[in-house]
Amino acid sequence: MLDNATLLDPLSVEQLVAYQRDGFVIERGVFSNVEILEMAGVAESLLQRQDLIHTDNLRCRWQKHVDTGECLFETFDPVIDLSDTMAATAMDRRILDRLASVYGEEACLFKDKLILKPPGALGYDLHQDYIGWRDFPKSFITVLVAIDAADAANGCTEVFSGYHQRGYLSPEDGEYHPLPPDTVDAARGVKLDLQPGDLAFFGCFAPHRSSPNRSRRWRRQLYLSYNALSDGGPQRDKHYDEFHRWLKKKYAQYGKAEVYFR
Repeated sequence: MLDNATLLDPLSVEQLVAYQRDGFVIERGVFSNVEILEMAGVAESLLQRQDLIHTDNLRCRWQKHVDTGECLFETFDPVIDLSDTMAATAMDRRILDRLASVYGEEACLFKDKLILKPPGALGYDLHQDYIGWRDFPKSFITVLVAIDAADAANGCTEVFSGYHQRGYLSPEDGEYHPLPPDTVDAARGVKLDLQPGDLAFFGCFAPHRSSPNRSRRWRRQLYLSYNALSDGGPQRDKHYDEFHRWLKKKYAQYGKAEVYFR
């Protein structure tokens, strides 16, 4: 068991209480303007990687335009193998120490993605990040690193307080299940309004969603997900192997057999 006194950047006692009560917590101004500018530069350079951005590449995610239905490139998943800057961010002690204060032990990176959310991109339906796969860690926590300002206009994440205490709200059948909107009380929704350099932490059982980006601004965010050391240890490679097998089966159902990972 780790002692918070040995950590340089733990969450405070008040923040830990809030996280256990609400299922999420926000930390302001963790990364400097210089660091955020570097991440923004990486995001811009990755958008030029035409060798990667393709509908058959399992690394890439797409969203429809909210008004026109145009297919928009939105996400690199994973991303840290494409950038030393993003890899260093994922292992930054300012993140790991805060997670260790939640877990009482070290955190292990499980998943990483860069969501760009360009103007017009649809949001995501209400859902939980947990999925009923064998050995999927119940200690899964996502850390959202804001590269751009996020607000209601550009489709910030909205988390619903307290529902994480009810556990997984869908069948544990290995499939992704959006939650019916009436699963939650809209009054308990908290929009994660963030400025560049802010962090938001939320657990895998916290229901959340996001609205379309109806602004002219991008909403670029780095999503880093972790598990407790005792809950499977380092398993990022294992996760992506399983995830890609799952994706290939899904794509095959729609007649896409020539998918690949690059």
